[in-house]
Amino acid sequence: MAMEVSDNAKGLALAVSSSAFIGVSFILKKIGLLRAAKCGARAGGGGYTYLSEPLWWAGMITMLLGEVANFVAYIFAPAVLVTPLGALSIIVSSVLAHFVLKERLEKLGVLGCVLCIVGSVVVVMHAPEEHMPNSVVEIWNLATQPGFLAYAMTTLLLVGTLVLFFERRYGQTNILIYLGICSSMGSLTVVSIKAIGVAIKLTLDGVNQAAYPYTWFFLMVAIICGVSQINYLNKALDTFNLAIVSPIYYVMFTTLTILASGIMFKDWAGQSLSSIASELCGLITILSGTILLHTAEEGANNSAAMLPWPLDKGSISWCISLSSDNLLKNVEEDYFTAVQNSPDPV
Repeated sequence: MAMEVSDNAKGLALAVSSSAFIGVSFILKKIGLLRAAKCGARAGGGGYTYLSEPLWWAGMITMLLGEVANFVAYIFAPAVLVTPLGALSIIVSSVLAHFVLKERLEKLGVLGCVLCIVGSVVVVMHAPEEHMPNSVVEIWNLATQPGFLAYAMTTLLLVGTLVLFFERRYGQTNILIYLGICSSMGSLTVVSIKAIGVAIKLTLDGVNQAAYPYTWFFLMVAIICGVSQINYLNKALDTFNLAIVSPIYYVMFTTLTILASGIMFKDWAGQSLSSIASELCGLITILSGTILLHTAEEGANNSAAMLPWPLDKGSISWCISLSSDNLLKNVEEDYFTAVQNSPDPV
């Protein structure tokens, strides 16, 4: 029992450390993207100058450390303890964005973040225990079953539609385009990495899995999907407020990953109705939080759009009519005039 408590403590420490690393990595990558945008094409516009920015690479290394810590945490503690702590990365990145990037999140957005976190925790805590395969061949048989093939084909069709028809038109204005692509590819990345992890574990135990072509197939899928995931996450970070990207990305990625894993490994088989009802309530809570986050973002954008022109293109003067003794009673005679910058006289 003492050893079990000690292992849980290690898993808890690793999970908290993972969330801290990942939260900091969002900030470092965002700063790197902002600096890279001053030297060339922005990531949101298809540029890759961020690859030469040291801070972006520092963010990638920090995120990698966080993912490694999160992976090792699952060795010491159960998933029901480790996975919900991933929501701490949202809090870390939001707090740092407020103080470092000066990105303010309105009260409605804060409420949306809270609902997203609560909903994600509810879904994860009531998710069924996953079955750990005994070989890569078993994983391949699970991956080629009709249910998961339908999910994979639907995901690829959705990603293709978003990339070909929606990214160019709405990518810069709708955050769900970039994050939808990123999260969808991420769910396929996770199941592929899980297959690779099983192969490595079995190989270290003396059962070589490198001879199976399935191992290399899953490795190729993990690389392709992982690179695509990182690319579109960079575009989202470069285009939208970090305080909005972080929670929505966490919610979508977590939800799709649970869905993909459940379909592939049949995690929901034999689950009680109360657990299923709890998961549905969690998903509804996540949806409500996402709507609130979009409402907060649209409200901020609409407030900025009400200005007739950027303030830095002219000056504003407030002229008050003095033809009346009572200025307050005749306030309708007051008016704003804007003096636009005019060219220098010839």
